[in-house]
Amino acid sequence: MADYLQRLTGTLLEGIVLLPEPLREGTAQFLLDRQREDGGFAGREGSSDLYYTGFALRSLAILGKCNGEVAERAAQFLRGRLSGRESVVDLYSLVYAAQLLEFFADVDVFADATSDWRAAMTGMMAQLRREDGGYAKGAEGQASSTYHTFLIMLCLQAIGAEIPNRDGILAFLRSQHTDEGGFREIRVSKRAGTNPTAAAIAALEILDALDEETKLDAIDFFLDMQTDEGGFRANTRIPIADVLSTFTSLVSLRSLAALDHEELSLQAVQKFVQSLAQENGGFLAAAWDEVVDVEYSFYGIGSLALIAGATA
Repeated sequence: MADYLQRLTGTLLEGIVLLPEPLREGTAQFLLDRQREDGGFAGREGSSDLYYTGFALRSLAILGKCNGEVAERAAQFLRGRLSGRESVVDLYSLVYAAQLLEFFADVDVFADATSDWRAAMTGMMAQLRREDGGYAKGAEGQASSTYHTFLIMLCLQAIGAEIPNRDGILAFLRSQHTDEGGFREIRVSKRAGTNPTAAAIAALEILDALDEETKLDAIDFFLDMQTDEGGFRANTRIPIADVLSTFTSLVSLRSLAALDHEELSLQAVQKFVQSLAQENGGFLAAAWDEVVDVEYSFYGIGSLALIAGATA
């Protein structure tokens, strides 16, 4: 597995074994029950897709259930998508899911792929590079995206390819830094966001270019995003916390060695995440949500694993 993803998966594995067994088993069963006949996983409606399949396998991997028939069926679904022209998000979901299956179930999704599949993926990603050094969301996009630049970097790492123009990427990421201490998603964004900031911090770590001032700015930014609910919000204009922003904030604060910060209440974060857990084992996205799905269930169980690891 790629370095960044390997470290994150290892961190989640260390924390999740500390969670109560009924919670772990309940979430695992919720996910297993949502595998479709074709081996993939879907969102709240519709057919199986790479995005939700990736989240389901990420959760099942750290829960110790990414093996056997579940893994074989999921691999068949992934193999059926190798010849498609996927978005950056779906491409990331595909290569990460394939790596999880290889690592945890010894299943090689790419065993029968054409010999040039790696070159084809690399070429597709190269088409998204923009003059500012970053990568756009899609072929028609003119503006580079902080989040999608990070995903491209993860994809390249995952397939064993070099990250090109590292200086250009670094220059782009620095251009996204704001006076708030966080990072914006695209150039025209008026304010920083929790998730773009988490992506930028991780990307800078991969580039070994995270300086002390940026670290301190980011810590202050994330701490400002914790709400009275205990969770973290997506940006300063949104008053309600959500479990996605909570998970990415916890991942970032851990990498910044700030989970023990005096201004951070992990007990409040834990209470918020637990309030989103449902009897069927899944998690809601936020207080306003009414339906569980595999994506937010990953963020929920992942957040609790990070908290358990930090407070052990």
